[in-house]
Amino acid sequence: MLPIKNTLGRYGLVTMFLHWLMALIIIGLLIVGLYMVDLPFGMKRLRFYGWHKEFGILILMLVCIRLAWRMGNMTPPMPVEMPRWQHVAAVAVHYAFYFLMVALPITGWMISSASGLSVSFFGLFVLPDFITPNEHWRILLSQIHKWLAYGLIAAICGHMGAALLHHFYYKDDILRRMLP
Repeated sequence: MLPIKNTLGRYGLVTMFLHWLMALIIIGLLIVGLYMVDLPFGMKRLRFYGWHKEFGILILMLVCIRLAWRMGNMTPPMPVEMPRWQHVAAVAVHYAFYFLMVALPITGWMISSASGLSVSFFGLFVLPDFITPNEHWRILLSQIHKWLAYGLIAAICGHMGAALLHHFYYKDDILRRMLP
């Protein structure tokens, strides 16, 4: 049985659940985001934008939970044989992930506000406008959001590549400690 909290040797059940749930949602958001921008204006496009916003806000909420959980839990140490540069790279990518998991939903929320469109959270409540409607800000924030998303795609590819490299080449427990 998996421990609830992290241990010296592996991540706990809560950390694993949040990691894999957020990974699935984020990858889905990136795929939907790349798809929806090329859709012609209409109900299908509006529906995809609505889902994209709702799941983006869900990620913002989940990252807050994840950060709170992380602050109250130890992080399993990196293998002692891991080169220093790999350790530094892993820490940098994790900081980048947390920055991007906060920055992307906030810039998306700001784009909606700058467009004069509300952000509903699955019909449960409507978020307040982040900024007042402004076309200049909408265009600028859309570019920032896009490039942050590209950065997240690059970070995910690097993260997955490093995990697979450690699993298949170095044959250490880096990947296994995040698997149930």
